[in-house]
Amino acid sequence: MAAHDLELAALVAATGDKHAFGQLVERHQTLVRAMLTRITGNHALADDLAQDAFIKAFRKIGTFSGKGSFKSWLCRIAYTEFLQAVRKRKAALGAMERYKAHQEIEHSEAKWDSGDAMDLDRALAQLSEVERSLIVLCFSSGMSHAEASEITGLPLGTVKSHINRGKAKMKALLEEKEAVTV
Repeated sequence: MAAHDLELAALVAATGDKHAFGQLVERHQTLVRAMLTRITGNHALADDLAQDAFIKAFRKIGTFSGKGSFKSWLCRIAYTEFLQAVRKRKAALGAMERYKAHQEIEHSEAKWDSGDAMDLDRALAQLSEVERSLIVLCFSSGMSHAEASEITGLPLGTVKSHINRGKAKMKALLEEKEAVTV
């Protein structure tokens, strides 16, 4: 029978068992990478951030109290890695700014031809960083609003407000796209 996350985390914290940590990585790497890919829009950057998050999680596993889920704790670390990367890249005309600029150029050149369907990633790119992150956490990664609040450090009401605004913006974009194609 497979050990639960809490048992594996306790084993890693107590003994530094790399095999047990490897099991935790196997269980959660798809979720963490998918979350970071959606938030950043860049597979390579997401993989780098996920790797950094897992390394940090291994080093800091002793701080996991078991009060929340291991998944939430790990996603919080990954989200923090994302925020740190954005801060670093903004200082040097970072990846997020280049990504947004690239999307704007692509959008202005393509003007979303009437035959093209607007995909989710393009709609997500139009949202603010916080709205996009929360939409991805709650809808793509299957987190509850409370888990998203824990991961981002934002109050629950603020999380709900950002999600509602993000959903409204995406709905408007989709309706706008549909009106243009009709």
